Amino acid sequence: MVHVIAKESSILPPMKPERVAKIKSVIRQSQPDLTVVLENIFDPLNISAVLRSCDAVGVREVFVVYTKPYLDKRGLVLGKRTSGGAFKWIDVYVFEDLAECFRRVKERYGRVLATALGEKSQTLYEMDLTVPTALLFGNEDDGLSPEALAYADGNFLVPQVGFAESLNISVACAVTLFEAMRQRHAKGMYDTASKLSEVQQELLFERWSKMLREKSWHQQFAIPVTQDSEPLLPIYAQRDARLPPIKRMKPKPLTNFDL
Repeated sequence: MVHVIAKESSILPPMKPERVAKIKSVIRQSQPDLTVVLENIFDPLNISAVLRSCDAVGVREVFVVYTKPYLDKRGLVLGKRTSGGAFKWIDVYVFEDLAECFRRVKERYGRVLATALGEKSQTLYEMDLTVPTALLFGNEDDGLSPEALAYADGNFLVPQVGFAESLNISVACAVTLFEAMRQRHAKGMYDTASKLSEVQQELLFERWSKMLREKSWHQQFAIPVTQDSEPLLPIYAQRDARLPPIKRMKPKPLTNFDL
């Protein structure tokens, strides 16, 4: 007797209608003209919390830059428990070259606003966050470097009335992002027409659904960017399905955003 072993079907089951509706709703309300830039943030819990806040307000890409020598030997690992699964919905670009990071950020967003106290600093609630903006946050201990601040087009601070002189980076970022959300809600930027065209929304849906159904885990890693890297893809563009070499996934300093 010949036993025939049936091969598992390669046809993936369709997503539930509720799941499809949720993904399309998230895409429609995305804010492709708002982003966050992090300089020398070494605590993975802080980065994870920032990603969760970004996802909550519709930010779809984040820029992380490392320049401090002491970070070279520090390994950053993000997991599902700390990032709440937000990583798969956000493109994270990692830089070691400050100038290259801000060149690409300004090409995409134009204006960079830094959280720093200065003579010309405004309070968060005086800022217009309904226009294209990149929000810049610095190191847990030292804040932003003078080199990073030189790329900022303006400074702001989060008003406080207590004895503490500053907020945790992830808290400051969350407060700022939700103020941006409040302002944008007031102008109907989440309720009216999406900032993405119908075609772009459909392309992003195809990208995300493909990632989910094919379990494309390698598309959920941070993307190292150098001066020689290709132009950054828009959020709705499909990524290369081929697995990049491991060396490309682990730039120095080692930053392993692993979901």
